[in-house]
Amino acid sequence: MPKSLRLGLLRDPDFGPLFAATAVGQLGDRILFLALPLVAIVALNADEFQVGLLTATTTAGSLLVGLPAGAWVDRMRKRSVMIATDLVRALVLLTIPMAWWAGLLTIRWLYAVALVHGVLTVFFDVAYVSFLPHLVGRDHLVEGNAKLSAVRSVTSISGPALAGPLVGWAGAPATLLAGSAGMALSGALAIRIRARERGPEPGVRPRWGRDVKEGLKFVLKHPVLRATIMGDATFNLFLIMYQTMLLVHLKRETGLGPFGTGLVLSGMGCGALWGALLASRASKRIGQGPVIWIAPLVTRPRPS
Repeated sequence: MPKSLRLGLLRDPDFGPLFAATAVGQLGDRILFLALPLVAIVALNADEFQVGLLTATTTAGSLLVGLPAGAWVDRMRKRSVMIATDLVRALVLLTIPMAWWAGLLTIRWLYAVALVHGVLTVFFDVAYVSFLPHLVGRDHLVEGNAKLSAVRSVTSISGPALAGPLVGWAGAPATLLAGSAGMALSGALAIRIRARERGPEPGVRPRWGRDVKEGLKFVLKHPVLRATIMGDATFNLFLIMYQTMLLVHLKRETGLGPFGTGLVLSGMGCGALWGALLASRASKRIGQGPVIWIAPLVTRPRPS
């Protein structure tokens, strides 16, 4: 196969920067996923409740602004939202090593950073998903999603593997410098995207409440969407509980160091990559519906 065909959208002058921005941004995010709880566990000696609350605060952004975020971003230029949220998230994360070096870091500081970062991530994700169809068009949407999903899977493996040695060498607070740098570089790369969207129509007053209400009504009345969302929410609830306590267990019960913890999380990323590669084949063989409910069943703990 010619190299140009293999590269596909990567040769596009606008998709290329988006792909690179996704790679470094996701890498920074995966470093954050490991380093932030370790800051609480190692640097602040946080207990299990505090670590769990920190994780809850990280994901609280979806609950607080998840619904209005879509209506708000729909009236903004998605590229601008992506750049702004990347750069602000980088600055917010930078406050943790600065506070640690100044001797001012507290668990409440981590809660505040986690909440602000989570809210900004919601707006980034909404803008990101909405911007891709505009950037590549409907004809190339599947290829664009596939390439971006692949780079996310790769970073889910390489991120923890990189973060583990960094935490062991420089400490968890200093490792967040790498996460901050990744998000700042992601925003800088997104600035290189030349495609511009049409701005909101002048004189049209936003009606966020009505838009949110209509979206909720549509989802809740659709039996497949309703069941999918409820199942996904339940699965993610317990997955977050598991991942939160896993870090505490590995550090305090097994004595595993940062490098070993990073390898464990990289193993989870390998599973995500294999799942992404096998998802299409499994859906064709047994159907999309059965894949959705079988996958959570096979992830349950096995009795020893």
